[in-house]
Amino acid sequence: MENIKDLFEVFPHSGRVDWIGIRPERRGPIEVVDSISASEKKGLIGDHYSGQSGNRHVTLIQAEHLPVVAALTGRSTLDPAVLRRNIVVSGLNLLALKDHRIQIGDVILLVTGQCHPCSKMETALGPGGYNAMRGHGGMTAKVVQGGEICVGDSVMVLGH
Repeated sequence: MENIKDLFEVFPHSGRVDWIGIRPERRGPIEVVDSISASEKKGLIGDHYSGQSGNRHVTLIQAEHLPVVAALTGRSTLDPAVLRRNIVVSGLNLLALKDHRIQIGDVILLVTGQCHPCSKMETALGPGGYNAMRGHGGMTAKVVQGGEICVGDSVMVLGH
């Protein structure tokens, strides 16, 4: 049997970027894009968080959680824009990536922590929306190497 510490570094395959959205204005509508530039100092260029918080340059949510949140709120599907995250990733357990570096396109991110839901989820998803998102809110990340992120890019785990 492998050491549990070693198991924290094993991922069966890379993930994939399925969707990208930015919030140009605080509380404004989400703008869905096919690609986005990322900077070590500014985060996602064009997002209202740009340059504000180094540990929350980018928010990521797991595609596999969207049907779960939809089911918990009585919906058949859920548009990722409603959840106000930046990048939807499929094929990786994002929670397992805390403190790991990941590469998307030529961008390297450091996954910094959980992206807990805010009270806006109650309005966006209806009564119980906040609790439906608990444990499914995704992760935050810091840009450590800038570049371009595109829908369809692989998401590779680089390690700690």
